[in-house]
Amino acid sequence: MGTVRASMRVRPGAAAVPLACLCACALLLTAAIALAQDAAKSEPPAAAAPPGFLGSIFQWFGKQATNLNTGIKDAGSTVTNFGREAGIAAKTTVDNAKDAAGAVARIPAARMISGHEKCAVAPNGAPDCVAAATSLCKAKGFDSGKSMDMTTAEVCPARVLLSGRSGPDCHDETFVSRALCQ
Repeated sequence: MGTVRASMRVRPGAAAVPLACLCACALLLTAAIALAQDAAKSEPPAAAAPPGFLGSIFQWFGKQATNLNTGIKDAGSTVTNFGREAGIAAKTTVDNAKDAAGAVARIPAARMISGHEKCAVAPNGAPDCVAAATSLCKAKGFDSGKSMDMTTAEVCPARVLLSGRSGPDCHDETFVSRALCQ
């Protein structure tokens, strides 16, 4: 049996033909998109589509270009809104951090003071200990104070206590026993 040799010869310009077809298709596609965009900008949409295969292709490219433009505009507005909201959140965070830093800075100047200061009676009969807490703090050299702990006791005359009963002569008194002073 003899051997058969097969040889293929490639012509020197054969590779350029598919490349030229590919470039022509890309150029046609680009021209179709540009034409569709120009038509969409300059004229209102026609009631009837152009007849034929090429008319359908141009119409499809026009719709795709419109969808792409809409998507890009929506993405741009989303990014703009996100940037604006991030700026607002950052400003709020900075303001909250400043407030917290101010509160922390005031803590070392605050001290808890123990004492015994009588609370005044308010017009409604309840104890009003704001002035008593401030008075307790001023006695220790601070400017102001807030009541942290109060003690209430029943105060009776000695004769009532010796008799072992309480009566109309007894009343409640409230004292500030601890205050936070600044």
